[in-house]
Amino acid sequence: MKFYDSWAQTYEKDSEMIHYRAPNLVVDYLDANYPGSPGGVQVLDVACGSGLVAKLMSKLGFRHFVGVDGSKGMLELAAKTGLYQDLRLALLGTQPLPADSGVFGLVVIIGALRAGFVPVSVLRELCQAAKPGGYICMSRVEPKSESAANYRLSMERELQLMEEEGLWTQISTGDMDRYMMNVYNTYEETTEQYLRGTVYLYKRSVN
Repeated sequence: MKFYDSWAQTYEKDSEMIHYRAPNLVVDYLDANYPGSPGGVQVLDVACGSGLVAKLMSKLGFRHFVGVDGSKGMLELAAKTGLYQDLRLALLGTQPLPADSGVFGLVVIIGALRAGFVPVSVLRELCQAAKPGGYICMSRVEPKSESAANYRLSMERELQLMEEEGLWTQISTGDMDRYMMNVYNTYEETTEQYLRGTVYLYKRSVN
C-alpha cells in the first residue's frame, strides 16, 4: 500500500502508458450486459483506485458510488472526481470489506483479483454486500505464471461452490483481449505483448 500511495500521483498517466484497458473493457461489458437502469443504482466500487471506473460508469448514467481501497493516496484522487458519496479505507483480505450487507445494486471489482493482491476469500464479501437480486461484476487478468494459474483455479472453484450453495447465479462471463500490456515479460517465458483477462457477472440470490 505504501507503493500505491507513492504511485498515486502518476497512476493514471502510467496506466495509459501500459495500455491498462481493464476499466474500459469491463464498463463496456456492463453497458452490454447489465440489465438494470443505472440511474438509481447504488454502486460499490471495490479497489476503486483513483476513480477510473466511476468516471467511465458515470458516462453510462450511474450516479451513486461508494469506493473502497487500501491506499490513502488513491482515495484522495478518487475524492477529487466528485463522484463518490463515500470513500472507505480497507486492506482487503486482512480487514473486513467496509460495506453494509445487502445494500448495493451493483458491486464491481476490476483488476484486483489476482495473486498477491486480493485473496479469493473476498468473493463472499462482495456477494454479501450486494442486495438480494443485485449484481456483482468482477474482472481478472491472466498473467502467464504458476501463481496466476493457481489463483484462477482457486477463484473459479469458489465461484462454482458459491453457486452450488445458492448464494448467487452466474449471468455471463467473457474474455477480454488486450487487457493490458504484458509488463511481466522480464519474468516470463513469453513474447506476448498483451495480457488477456476475464470478466464475470453474477446475480445475488433473492433468498
